[in-house]
Amino acid sequence: MFSIKNSSDKLPRVFTSLSTVKMLDLRPHHRTLNRILVGFLIFVVLGLFLPWTQNISGNGAVTTLRLDQRPQTIHAAIAGRIEKWYVKEGDFVHKGDTILFLSEIKEEYLDPNLVENTGNQVTAKTQSSASYKGKVGSLGQQIKAIEAEKQLKLQQAKNKIKQALLKIKSDSMDLEAVKTQLKIAKTQFNRSLQLNQEGLKPMTDVEEKKLKLQEVEAKIITQENKFMAANNEWINAKVEINRIRAEYDEKASKAEGEQYTALSNHYDAETQVSKLKNQYQNYKIRNGLYFICAPQTGYINRALKSGLGETLKEGTELVSIMPAQYELAVETYVEPMDLPLLHRGEKVRVWFDGWPTIVFSGWPGMSYGTFGGKVVAIETVISDNGKYRVLVAPDPAEAAWPKQVQVGTGAQSLALLDNVPVWFEIWRNLNGFPPNYYTPKEGKNAKKSEKK
Repeated sequence: MFSIKNSSDKLPRVFTSLSTVKMLDLRPHHRTLNRILVGFLIFVVLGLFLPWTQNISGNGAVTTLRLDQRPQTIHAAIAGRIEKWYVKEGDFVHKGDTILFLSEIKEEYLDPNLVENTGNQVTAKTQSSASYKGKVGSLGQQIKAIEAEKQLKLQQAKNKIKQALLKIKSDSMDLEAVKTQLKIAKTQFNRSLQLNQEGLKPMTDVEEKKLKLQEVEAKIITQENKFMAANNEWINAKVEINRIRAEYDEKASKAEGEQYTALSNHYDAETQVSKLKNQYQNYKIRNGLYFICAPQTGYINRALKSGLGETLKEGTELVSIMPAQYELAVETYVEPMDLPLLHRGEKVRVWFDGWPTIVFSGWPGMSYGTFGGKVVAIETVISDNGKYRVLVAPDPAEAAWPKQVQVGTGAQSLALLDNVPVWFEIWRNLNGFPPNYYTPKEGKNAKKSEKK
């Protein structure tokens, strides 16, 4: 057995001052224990320089990667009464299979021949619209005929005006001729009277010239009457043109008014036809909504309504269905402090409740029962639990997730970050610092390319 002095000389000065070391040095087998302590100390010091993978832990549950593969509830699109169930809980249904049948409860849809009657109304209104359209065409033809007749009448009246003008011209010329004859008759009468007074002409010649003068005076009055009558005919012809225009404009306006009325009735009928067609299609679609069908292939999980004769409102939840085919994913929640460290495509280790697992958070390669994943989505709005939701999908480069895992199973995750020494990680945790902020290699390369 060595002396205390000799054995203490082999230990560092820090340890020789400890009373426990001095007491151990007095006990037997102290050499072995000293060696163990020294070896353990060396092991601890070396262990502090081992690489440690920083990570962010999160808790969540198994879900599906695609939105259309998640469990969903089937709602009643219309109000109705449950008449018959075609499935039970746990049944496997294909897309389009009937789940239950509803009957009508609203009085405006109770008529069993509602669709047929609405179709008849559509046909009747369509024919009414067509008849109004035909009437519009007939009135259009009538307006054209009125316009053509008006033009002919106006042409006839214009011809009468021309005839009246020509007659006025002719009568005016005859009047001027009669006036000339009157001047000659007066001159001859005056000359005969003067010659008679001079004794050169007999009285009979004077009387003859006087008679002729009276005849010419009577003739000029007749010719003036004819001239005035021709003027009146000309004026009447002009008045006739105005009367014809007014008459046929009135006829055309009346026909156009009837045409517009028919056109308005046609458009109104077309509007009613459109409404009736809309109602007809709505009624046909509503008849199809009495049968509640499976939106996709899957399993009936739970009936949220049961029994027969129960009345439902629009939008009432009826059954819950789980799709038969789905891709698993994990929705996990991380602290707001850790959110800036996560990026899409980040490597994640995942383990599931009920699955045998041994986890070393700092040495993911030594863990057992964990599976690889990648971050595919990071929610930018904080959840009700005060954390941020992260969606993790299976990593195709690693082993597939177990088939026994079901949607809703609890899951934990570790997002793998930088590799640091163990002593640095201990120091970080003692000080409450977050993991090192870093940018993935892809992100760094992208930034360099942007700078270039």
